Amino acid sequence: MNADPEVMQFFVAPLTRTESDALVDRIEAGFAEHGFGVWAVQEISTGAFIGFTGLLHQTFEASFTPAFEIGYRLASHAWGRGYATEAAREAVRFGFEQADLAEIVSMTAVGNVRSRAVMDKLGMTHEPADDFDHPRVPDGHPLKRHVLYRLTAERWRAEHTTGDS
Repeated sequence: MNADPEVMQFFVAPLTRTESDALVDRIEAGFAEHGFGVWAVQEISTGAFIGFTGLLHQTFEASFTPAFEIGYRLASHAWGRGYATEAAREAVRFGFEQADLAEIVSMTAVGNVRSRAVMDKLGMTHEPADDFDHPRVPDGHPLKRHVLYRLTAERWRAEHTTGDS
């Protein structure tokens, strides 16, 4: 999946096997440090692995870091079925209910409309003043500019409280 150019369209480049393995190592380190991270996503009807979603601790240099980011990546054959939104909603719920995070962010290259649609469906907000040049993307690269979406626990709870307590 990480080597698929279509899946990795909004990243600097597809990952090599070594880079993909290093990503798994970083994910495992996140679990060791924080007790949570990125989970595998399976299609319920078949049990097939179709990608991942979860919470990544971002510490690169930016005005909003350190922060926990909702991340998701699915194999292209699983796109358009609502899986990313469904899985990301559960990760957000976990982040606010179990991990007691105050805020969750999400980011992507400006032109990644599919990912931005998921962020919108999650109830995240986008303020153009928060957009930034990603420090891990080379200068001059067309994907350098990123949008930042945010969701606070306070806002999420207000939208997910029924008053039936």
